[in-house]
Amino acid sequence: MTAENHHKHADVTGGWLRPAVFGAMDGLVSNFALIAGVAGGQASREVVLLAGLAGLAAGAFSMAAGEYISVASQSELAEAEIEVERLELARHPRAEQQELAEVFIGRGVDPDLAAEVARQLSRDPEEALEMHAREELGVAPGELPSPVLAAGSSFLSFAVGALLPVLPYLFGAGTLWPAAVLAALGLFGAGALVARVTTRPWWFGGLRQLAFGAAAAAITYGVGALIGTSGL
Repeated sequence: MTAENHHKHADVTGGWLRPAVFGAMDGLVSNFALIAGVAGGQASREVVLLAGLAGLAAGAFSMAAGEYISVASQSELAEAEIEVERLELARHPRAEQQELAEVFIGRGVDPDLAAEVARQLSRDPEEALEMHAREELGVAPGELPSPVLAAGSSFLSFAVGALLPVLPYLFGAGTLWPAAVLAALGLFGAGALVARVTTRPWWFGGLRQLAFGAAAAAITYGVGALIGTSGL
């Protein structure tokens, strides 16, 4: 007899969707704001295009480098702490077994049963290490995130978002309006996608992201126009 599955839960971590969409939104908002600021200063099409491509490259590489260093540092710290736990298991196995039993007791398991479960788990050093790492560090050996994968994902998602407002200029547009329309559609679509991992309706997520992106672009456009007219 199999257990019935009465309901399903959403992926509360967001899986791959949330970081990918947020990376794309970051690229879209920041690069469109940059383009708007340069265009506000009455720059030529070539200058705006150069600024957009430079912003894409700089932002994507910066995101990738920052993500790589962040994830690598976090993984190195976790690996060091896991190694400390491995040494403790080798040097003080009985104390570590008792520590594991106390974890189960703290979760409401009967003390005798908790002691027996801890004893059985501790017979396999790797199984014991995984249990201690999960309970004490919140990580598992062999399941740490890849810095290369994180950096590559950040680079690609940011580049895709940053490319969107540049496309009209690549195809000959000489004003900001085509880029603004394309960026607005991208912002609304990205916000609607993010709403999939929340309880908010898709239209709310889309409009909220569109409002924030538009505000950022409007401010930088105003700064560009102010600097352009002042002759700085």
